[in-house]
Amino acid sequence: MTPVERFRELLRIPTVSRVDPAEVDTARFDEFHAALERLYPLTHARLEREVVAGHSLLYRWAGETSASPLVLLAHQDVVPVDGQPWQHPPFEAVVEGEGAETAIYARGAIDDKGALVAILEAVEEALRDGVVPRTDVWLAFGHDEETRGTGAQAMAALLEERGVRPALVIDEGGAVVEGALPGVAAPTAMIGVAERGVASFDLVTREAGGHASTPPRLPATARLARAIDRLRRRPFPLRLADPVRAMLGTAAAHSREPFRTLFRRTVVSAPLVTAAFSRLGPETNALVRTTAVVTRLEGAAGENVLATTARATVNVRLLTGDTLSDVSVHLRRAVADPSVDIELRSGSDPSPVSPWQGDAWRRVATAVRATLGDDVVPLPYLQLGASDSRFYTGLTSHVYRFAPFHLTRSERDALHAPDERIRVDSWLRGIRFYRVLLES
Repeated sequence: MTPVERFRELLRIPTVSRVDPAEVDTARFDEFHAALERLYPLTHARLEREVVAGHSLLYRWAGETSASPLVLLAHQDVVPVDGQPWQHPPFEAVVEGEGAETAIYARGAIDDKGALVAILEAVEEALRDGVVPRTDVWLAFGHDEETRGTGAQAMAALLEERGVRPALVIDEGGAVVEGALPGVAAPTAMIGVAERGVASFDLVTREAGGHASTPPRLPATARLARAIDRLRRRPFPLRLADPVRAMLGTAAAHSREPFRTLFRRTVVSAPLVTAAFSRLGPETNALVRTTAVVTRLEGAAGENVLATTARATVNVRLLTGDTLSDVSVHLRRAVADPSVDIELRSGSDPSPVSPWQGDAWRRVATAVRATLGDDVVPLPYLQLGASDSRFYTGLTSHVYRFAPFHLTRSERDALHAPDERIRVDSWLRGIRFYRVLLES
């Protein structure tokens, strides 16, 4: 069986995580575990494996020393596909295309079974070749990254309890992309040195209720709608966080003018750069401000009933340097209505920032150039979404977020969306990245 055939078999197992644990089909995770054991026999014969928090998997590959180990993270779970219009069934792992454009269409192809299976392919191959790593290697595969991250939290706590202090932690995150920054023609490896915080706030309005045939002048739903619109019209302020400033400074040498000068002199050009980034698109806008968007609305239980409580859930992603307290203050000022309650449902501040120089950074950057192309420029990057890696920042200051795959704009847009896919050649190169990292 080839690596691609093993990958497709694992993609066909719908390990879907859901917010309500009672709705998760845990038998699918058991099936996934059994398939891993069968498909990667050397890994399961020679590495220590334990099941943590129900379905997360933690492996230890003993090296010549247990000091300063390498920790590779990935997650088994995928997001639901409920109601999405896929051109191929999302769990059939259909292969389509020719030559370099041949791609596997499946939920999880990129997020995040692509990395998980590539890691196992690299480990299994290294075991066949008789490799003994210089230091211990830990593989930590969470089972609920897309919802709560309890598996990653439990595994990180277990490693801390055992005194494991990694030299390097790698998780999903940025990828090799083109055109991510204006004025930069070379492909760039966006290596996350930090990630934004994530929080959910509720905007809540209340009233006495009653029959919808006799509504008050400004019902709870109208006041809620006004608050939502005020929040939309008062975005968080623009700012260049340190990881973004470092990304631009590194990219300057590979940029054409006038971007070269703008990126090099951000002390002066920051207002111009942030204003431009805010208008270039959603990804660049998210690099220069904390973002907030309403994702859920709740009102009355019936069509002819006034809502006694109207609620909007606001998903907030915090830029490095902002705090949950800062967000609460901004929301209150933006809404500017004391009749709207603002409640923190859950949240965490941004992660610490890992260094973009030194031995750990060079180890990742060297593996990028050796396997993904001499022309690829490694850039420090602010990870826009949350990942399991945030739970490991207490173990080491060297946590990086990077998936070693070359992704086009349309491939990135398919994450959590219809027609998620990865090109076969890109995925195979990712295996080589992990192999080099294991032996670095």
